[in-house]
Amino acid sequence: MRIISLFSGAGGMDLGFAKAGFEVIWANEYDKSIWSTYEANHTTILNRCDIRSVSCADVPECDGIIGGPPCQSWSEAGKSKGIEDSRGQLFYEFIRILKDKNPKFFVAENVSGMMAQPHQEAVKNITGLFESAGYVVHIKMLNAADFGVPQDRKRVFYVGFRQDLAVEFVWPSALPRITLREAIGDLPSALPAQAKNKRNPVCPVPNHEYMKGGFSSMYMSRNRVRGWDEQSFTIQAGGRHAPTHPQAPPMTFIAKDQRIFAVGQEHLYRRLSIRECARIQTFPDDFFFKYEYLADGYKMVGNAVPVELAYNVALAIRAGLGGEI
Repeated sequence: MRIISLFSGAGGMDLGFAKAGFEVIWANEYDKSIWSTYEANHTTILNRCDIRSVSCADVPECDGIIGGPPCQSWSEAGKSKGIEDSRGQLFYEFIRILKDKNPKFFVAENVSGMMAQPHQEAVKNITGLFESAGYVVHIKMLNAADFGVPQDRKRVFYVGFRQDLAVEFVWPSALPRITLREAIGDLPSALPAQAKNKRNPVCPVPNHEYMKGGFSSMYMSRNRVRGWDEQSFTIQAGGRHAPTHPQAPPMTFIAKDQRIFAVGQEHLYRRLSIRECARIQTFPDDFFFKYEYLADGYKMVGNAVPVELAYNVALAIRAGLGGEI
């Protein structure tokens, strides 16, 4: 079954759907810092244009459309402007192409903040647009930790099927949880970034370097360490906010919104490497992230849909379509 990918990023969702048997035939990504990584790891045709300038005539016919419209405007950590923000309005571009191509199904992924009370009217409007385009819409917040991803990561999924297909869709069932030990315990020691947080070319494993630099008061306001037998905190798009490696003990509480590294063990505290973050996002080890500055690497990994989460959603969609591929 042929599908296209919008707002593709590094292609985590693409990998998950490909693993489930779908064929990604065309993708769109406007961020030039991602292009070389996407093209090095996928055989899909990559369109590099701003989606607002992409003509529907340039998009191939397909059976499905998947994508994650930019989430910053919905984020709980951001200003939460939602649909009023120009980035939030990129949802309309997704719908524009969906209406023209009229595929059997679509998947749109976004951050949990989208479901916050201030955005309920916008979510209702978006759902209405999907329905007016001819789709039965299913919405659910999923935690990646329940689907083979060693990370607490809540994301909202819109899954829609063309009304004439009368699909009976069932969301994927939860799986046993994966620990950090299982995910990254076999990796050798990571190396620090080079000066100015540039890529370290002598890493024993590709992308296995970590960002250097101090930790902000915001970072130090909470415990940032999860143990080996737990799941990671959410892998974020900013390297300076990467969780701390589980070799370190929990941070010591001092006062409200204030913690310190355990005295005498400060040397154990480092950010997770990009490869460790990629493992936690369930990218395969042969997926090579191309960048000069580590900030770009962390951004690509952190913005991606975890591969195994996408895979499980894809399997549920395939089942809803009668197993057809």
